Amino acid sequence: MNAAALVYPMFAMVVLSAIVLVKLFRSRVAAVRAGSVSAQFFRIYQGAAEPEASAKAARHFSNLFEAPTLFYAVCLAAMLVGDTSMPMVVLAWLYVAVRMVHAYVHLGANRLRHRVRAYFASWLVLFALWVHLVVHVALRAG
Repeated sequence: MNAAALVYPMFAMVVLSAIVLVKLFRSRVAAVRAGSVSAQFFRIYQGAAEPEASAKAARHFSNLFEAPTLFYAVCLAAMLVGDTSMPMVVLAWLYVAVRMVHAYVHLGANRLRHRVRAYFASWLVLFALWVHLVVHVALRAG
């Protein structure tokens, strides 16, 4: 496969982040309109407690800039060393799929048991991506 094959799952993660950002914005606007929180709260995030819906979306949005940064890094590294094999691309798409499930669970019913499983699965796939890359590099060097 060519190097561009990993750009698509990375772009899918960017789209997921954008969707969560829109959900976050809409939930905050709705909370202010409903009178659940004052618009002033969002200046320094102090005072009243943030409503659950917007707090969940805010936490999830922040989470998309934590472990997924390692996803972007492994994809870019794979592109640099020429590891755009089918297993690498499939693992990248699997990571995106599991993160989508995680977002759906977290921003939906937020059943902790399901959320933890999806989150753990995403870490397993992320680890597999890194192992695949390291093995590829080691085999090329040796």
